[in-house]
Amino acid sequence: MNYRGLKIYLYLCFVRYTTLTFSIMKRREIKKDINSLCGDLFAECVALLHYKNKPDTKDVENVMLTVLKLQDDMVSRLSHVEPGNTKLFFKKLREDLRTRTEEIIEQIKTLA
Repeated sequence: MNYRGLKIYLYLCFVRYTTLTFSIMKRREIKKDINSLCGDLFAECVALLHYKNKPDTKDVENVMLTVLKLQDDMVSRLSHVEPGNTKLFFKKLREDLRTRTEEIIEQIKTLA
């Protein structure tokens, strides 16, 4: 998959998040989606390591570490929902996931 295709795939993943609110979805489903999204990003990094002629392994490993931190942070935040205004909590979670994922995609694109 080229990186334009990756961007389109990730956009389609985000369509689900923008059309449905996290507060309606089950937390288990949201965790599965986050794990799937982070797994795809991690796989792109592994593919970059194996198929690029001379990748800078230190930079790629830093991006991989960022992906793992993103997954850990999002799943742990989702496991401990703040009481009170849950709509605001899920809206912030969705926006944080979107911005951090876009940053990771840009980092992968610069390494390619």
